[in-house]
Amino acid sequence: MDKKSYNKLTADEITVIIHKGTEAPFSGEYNNHYVKGTYVCRQCDAELYHSNDKFDSQCGWPSFDDEIEGAVRRETDADGRRTEILCENCGAHLGHVFNGERLTKKDTRHCVNSLSLKFVAAPPDPNEATAYFAGGCFWGMEYYFQKQEGVISVTSGFMGGTLDNPTYQEVVSGKSGHVEAIEVTYDSSKVIFGDLAKFFFEIHDPTQANGQGPDIGEQYLSVAFYKNDREKGIIEKLIGILKNKGYNIATKTSPASTFWKAEDYHQDYYDKNKQRPYCHGYVKRF
Repeated sequence: MDKKSYNKLTADEITVIIHKGTEAPFSGEYNNHYVKGTYVCRQCDAELYHSNDKFDSQCGWPSFDDEIEGAVRRETDADGRRTEILCENCGAHLGHVFNGERLTKKDTRHCVNSLSLKFVAAPPDPNEATAYFAGGCFWGMEYYFQKQEGVISVTSGFMGGTLDNPTYQEVVSGKSGHVEAIEVTYDSSKVIFGDLAKFFFEIHDPTQANGQGPDIGEQYLSVAFYKNDREKGIIEKLIGILKNKGYNIATKTSPASTFWKAEDYHQDYYDKNKQRPYCHGYVKRF
């Protein structure tokens, strides 16, 4: 690529990309950014990272545990200790790569400056939809929903409350007003919302009013969230069926609000730790 074709950089971008500087931690626009798409080089637009390889390392900079094949070059840093990563296409400084931290299964962390990147969002999939449920500890909810046909992904996080981007410690304190929730991304051509809602009522105890199993507190309440009147109607119909069957339903219904992703160590918890849920299990109720 001819250098004349490179994108024009700001002074701050030049400091990082050309002079190998480092932006302040937790200051970059992509540090807490989780949207489906591709991260490209800010200088030349070459594709560098896919969004599904991005994870929350709590280090203050965007982190990826893999790169697009052939997109990133590694060189020994000037200090002789660290490994610098650069755009293979134009040589732009990206950051550094670290191994052996055991933060993900791939055991690799590309620590990248936001100023070195641009983001290109993926086009929306017309069949991709989301649903939100809270039923006690999100580890168990995630575990069971991940195994459902038509489910693309499940993310553990928080919903409701008064704080933006709450931490797990803030939520479990019971003072933030959030509940532990999951975001279920699914293929609507393979599974419908009503079936997911039925499954929700069958993998936790919807009659427990103070939490779920041994997990007691406001953050563990049972809540079925809805994004529109159609979903609200489906949830209310299912609750009515269960009540007619004799269940004293404690599940609350609530409009979906901002979903905040939990820290990375909460994601895929049972699979990572080779354990099974301690307070969730399937019970056929419909």
